[in-house]
Amino acid sequence: MSIAEIKKNTEQKMQRSLDALKNDLAKVRTGRAHTGLLDHVQVDYYGSLVPISQVANLTMIDARTIGVAPWEKKMVAAVEKAIRESDLGLNPATQGELIRVPMPALTEERRRELTKVVKSEGETAKVAIRNLRRDANNSLKELLKSKEISEDDERRAQDDIQKLTDKSIADVDRMVQQKEADIMTV
Repeated sequence: MSIAEIKKNTEQKMQRSLDALKNDLAKVRTGRAHTGLLDHVQVDYYGSLVPISQVANLTMIDARTIGVAPWEKKMVAAVEKAIRESDLGLNPATQGELIRVPMPALTEERRRELTKVVKSEGETAKVAIRNLRRDANNSLKELLKSKEISEDDERRAQDDIQKLTDKSIADVDRMVQQKEADIMTV
């Protein structure tokens, strides 16, 4: 493996860590409703668990309400049960074939809890990025031991990987701060 390949692999993996953090942060709800909140809700569809988007149409009714319209009439109860039992703390209400999912207003205490969750997600992403840096540096040391690269090349490559790590961690911090600001705005 060459220095360029190590850098490229590390950069791609760090980008995947950032994408994973973005997805995790999207699940943490602010006071506003958006259909992405229900993305990871699984519905029992004839014995197998499927994402809610595969059995129902998700729409925004207003700023604080999501509308869920199951494609089959007999799925209404199963979809409502899946939303209620999810870890989102939502209380759906059925009106005929439409399930209304109102977003409860966040209390100050709940907002503080959510910021702790966001910080925890950010720390997890930082640890993943630092582990990628460590793996890349170990690969460079192995190349140096097998005399495939010089010490100067190894040092330069380590500096480049450190810059990449710093940039990725700064991105994590920025994403976490943005999400905290979203949560704390009333």
